Amino acid sequence: MNKTIRRASVFALLLVLALLVRATWLQFYDGQALADDNDNRRNAIATYSRPLGNIIVAGDAITGSARTKGSDLAYKRTYKDGELYAAVTGYASQAYAPTQLEGIYKDLLNGTDNRLKTVMDTVTGERADPGNVLTTIDPAVQKAAYRALGDKKGGAVAIDPKTGRILAAVSTPSYDPSSLTDASTAGKAWKTLNADKDKPLTNRALRQPLPPGSTFKLVVAAAALEDGLYDSVDQRTSSPDPYTLPGTVRPLENENKSAPCKNASIRVALQYSCNNVFGKMAVDLGQDKVKAMAEKFGFNDDELDVPVRAYASVYPSGMDKAQTALTGIGQFDVTATPLQMAMVSAAIANGGNLVSPHMVSQITDSGGDVLKDYDDSTDTQEIISSTTAEQLQSAMETVVKDGTGTNALIDGATVGGKTGTAQHGENNSKTPYAWFTSYGKSDSNGKEVAVAVMVEQSDAARSEVSGNGLAAPVAKAMMQAALK
Repeated sequence: MNKTIRRASVFALLLVLALLVRATWLQFYDGQALADDNDNRRNAIATYSRPLGNIIVAGDAITGSARTKGSDLAYKRTYKDGELYAAVTGYASQAYAPTQLEGIYKDLLNGTDNRLKTVMDTVTGERADPGNVLTTIDPAVQKAAYRALGDKKGGAVAIDPKTGRILAAVSTPSYDPSSLTDASTAGKAWKTLNADKDKPLTNRALRQPLPPGSTFKLVVAAAALEDGLYDSVDQRTSSPDPYTLPGTVRPLENENKSAPCKNASIRVALQYSCNNVFGKMAVDLGQDKVKAMAEKFGFNDDELDVPVRAYASVYPSGMDKAQTALTGIGQFDVTATPLQMAMVSAAIANGGNLVSPHMVSQITDSGGDVLKDYDDSTDTQEIISSTTAEQLQSAMETVVKDGTGTNALIDGATVGGKTGTAQHGENNSKTPYAWFTSYGKSDSNGKEVAVAVMVEQSDAARSEVSGNGLAAPVAKAMMQAALK
């Protein structure tokens, strides 16, 4: 064999080896990635080749599947009361990636979760029958929140303090997930929803942290009592009125100019929402201690899954004393979601113990056999002592009976709460956010609930925006529904 032929043979052999290596790499390394690629039409065809599993509320499916016409995608997702439950379900779309519970449990709902496979499925490679997701949502509480929020822009969450079960998660304005399910019409609906200035796709209950205003005073009060800065909610504090922010000439003013806020006790300061008391208290404690307490309640946790990933509520660092004072009243760079503030009230109501919040109770296979029971695996953390919790409960009940939260009073129930009106915009030029966080305990049947409501925008005049005026009635409606 001459030299030229030998070189050509070697080169051809190398090409064959390269092709074999590439084919092997593609099949065993890149193959799964290509199969799972969102742009792979075969995945969508397989997913929608038959009905999906369902998301269940109180025993009833709030999702379904409908046969399509003229498409290689045989079925599409449908929703019952879609706008009511959108903040819970999210959407499963032929055109877009699924969100919320639809996204988290997509493998369970389309039958590709390995836990669903039978021995025969494994042998044949067939897709298993899809499973179902059973939620903790109480339809009565969900409907009460949705109706009470009405045309307001806001969010609301209700939690059972004893179990951590999320009874309601509502965001308004909402949207109908059904508008996004069909590939032929989803694009137009997507553009319309994203162009809407009210941002209906935003989950304000779980995923939009905003300044919590005076509801954050509960966290500061908890820090002061746990630290021993004050022995009880009835001990007079060292709180001049007016209180000048450290290093400035700016006084920290109180909304109610005639309120007895000078050196007021924690009870009175919560009752009248005295800014001077909690601004000074935050400075006396120092930002590190306030931050430590905030984080015990759940702030700064960027891995809070319920199982939907909630956006982190934030307590900042690296502040001067004036900024620390502003955090004491839930301003400066403090932000919170309704979920977070409901967690604060839940821990206080539950004797200082926070049970991890969750909106799914069980996931099951198609026959109803439980694959995982989330109610049995919840964690409980002691946030504050039972003594501190009892004192804060007493003070919060004073807020509702004789203070700024009277619109939350419920006959036949013990209610504690805290209002908040959070300013925002340059020089506080924009409409404030109205907040209310609370708990209710039935006097007759032992039921309990913790609630937080945030009203981001309403038709009320700026001077009429308050936690008691806008948010407390929503919380009251939710608590009444939960305590029946």
